[in-house]
Amino acid sequence: LAISAATEVSFSFDVGNGPVEIVVRSPNALNDDQWHRVNAERNVKQASLQVDQLPLEVRKAPTEGHTRLELYSQLYVGAAGGQQGFLGCIRSLRMNGVTLDLEERAKVTPGVKPGCSGHCTSYGMYCANGGKCVEKYNGYSCDCSKTAYDGPFCIKDVGAFFEEGMWLRYNFHSPGTSVKDLVSRTLLSSADPEITAPDLSLNKEELSFSFSTTKSPCVLFYVSSYTPDFMAVLVNPTGNLQIRYNLGGTKEPYNIDIDHRNLANGQPHTVNVTRNGRDIVLQLDHYPLTSYSLPATSDVQFNSPKALFLGKVIEIGKIDQDIYKYNTPGFTGCLSRVQFNQIAPLKAALRPTNASSHVHIQGELVESNCGASPLTIPPMSAATDPWHLDSGKVAFIADFPYNGQAIGDGVNRNSAIIGGVIAVVIFTILCTLVFLIRYMFRHKGTYHTNEAKGAESAESADAAIMNNDPNFTETIDESKKEWLI
Repeated sequence: LAISAATEVSFSFDVGNGPVEIVVRSPNALNDDQWHRVNAERNVKQASLQVDQLPLEVRKAPTEGHTRLELYSQLYVGAAGGQQGFLGCIRSLRMNGVTLDLEERAKVTPGVKPGCSGHCTSYGMYCANGGKCVEKYNGYSCDCSKTAYDGPFCIKDVGAFFEEGMWLRYNFHSPGTSVKDLVSRTLLSSADPEITAPDLSLNKEELSFSFSTTKSPCVLFYVSSYTPDFMAVLVNPTGNLQIRYNLGGTKEPYNIDIDHRNLANGQPHTVNVTRNGRDIVLQLDHYPLTSYSLPATSDVQFNSPKALFLGKVIEIGKIDQDIYKYNTPGFTGCLSRVQFNQIAPLKAALRPTNASSHVHIQGELVESNCGASPLTIPPMSAATDPWHLDSGKVAFIADFPYNGQAIGDGVNRNSAIIGGVIAVVIFTILCTLVFLIRYMFRHKGTYHTNEAKGAESAESADAAIMNNDPNFTETIDESKKEWLI
C-alpha cells in the first residue's frame, strides 16, 4: 500500500502470476493533514481498494493460476527498502481482523513516536482570525488565504486609505463569465468555498470590517445583485451607523439604526454583522450583541449577488435614493480587515491572490493600517452617555449626566471636586512647612556677644574692659571670667 501521488493510493501484490496494481484516484489532494481511511482486501476471487467514501476499485483474480500469497519477511509500516519513507500519522492498523499495536512498537523504533498530536495540536491556537494551521516537517505554518488578515500568525490587518471619490468593486464572477456560468462559482458559499451555489442565492451572510472617518454621510459597504436585492452598511448624516437590507417581499428596505454615538469621529470602529435566515446579529465595537429580525413578509434569500462595493456604489440600474445621496462625495477614511463570507476584497486588491482578477479600483488605493487599531475607549453606559438621553428630556445642559450626577464608577462629581480642593490645601500646607523648616535650619549655629569696644586692639579680654571703662579698678572675680568651650 502506498501513496503513489498526491491524489492516488495504490495497492500492489504478486501471488506468482505477475505484479498486479489497483489505484484509487481522489479529486482532492490526500496530503491535506486530514485523516483518510484505506481498506484493501485480496481473496481468491478478487482484490479491492477503497479510500474514504470514494468508489470501490475491484480487480478480479485470474481464473487459472496461483491464489495463495506466501510471505516470509517482516511487516514494514511507513518505509521499505529503497522507497521514500512515510511522513505523517498512521493509526488503527488491522490485518486479517487483528489490531496491531503501533504505539508500543513506535517506542522502540528510531524516528517514530507514539501518538499523532503533531505541532498544530500544541501551537495551532496561535493561528488567529480563522487561519488554518498546516503541519510542517519540523514545525507548522498558518494559512491565511481564507481570511482578511496577513502575516505568519494571521494577525496583521490588511487595510487601505480611501481618498474622496475613490471606490472598489469586487465582482462575484470572473471577468468575461456569463450569468449562465455563474452557477459553478464557489465564492458565494459561507460554509465551504469549494461547494457550489446552484441557485445563486444566499441564506446567510457573515460580514466583518473596521473603519474610521470624519465625514458623513457615506457608504461603507454595499452588495448589489441582478435583482432588486441589496445589502448596505452606511453612516447617516448624524454620524450614526445604519444597516439596510432589501431581500424582497416588503415595500421599503429593512433598516437597522444604531444610535450609540457619533461614529464619524476619526476613531476606529469595528462592525460585525451575521444573518441566518430572518435572524440578524450585530456587534459594534465592544458593545453587547444585539439581535434583530426581518419582517415576516420579507424574503430570506439574497438572490443573485452581483458585486461588492467599498466606499461608493457605481452600479447600473435603480439604486436606493438614500444610498444615491450618500454617494456624494463618497467615503473618505480607512477600511480594514473587510471580509464577506469567504471573500476579502481589500486583501485581493492589495495582495496577489487567486481572487485579484475580480477587483476593479477607481482611484489610488494606498495600503494603511489607520483603521485597524482596536477600540481602546470602553463604551459608556446609558446613564452617562449623552447620546442616550431619554425621549422626554430636552437636550439642555442640565439634562446631561455630567452635571452633578454619578460618574460611571459611582463617584459623585461634586464629591470629586471637594476632594480635589482638599488635596490642594493639604499640598499647600506641606509646602509651607517645608519652607519654614529650611529657613530655621539656615540660621542654626549663629550667636550674638556684647564685647567691649576696642577689643580688636586689646591684648586680652580684661584689658579691653579696662580700656573701655576708665573708672574700672575692681579686681575681676574668678567666677565672672568668660570661658569658650
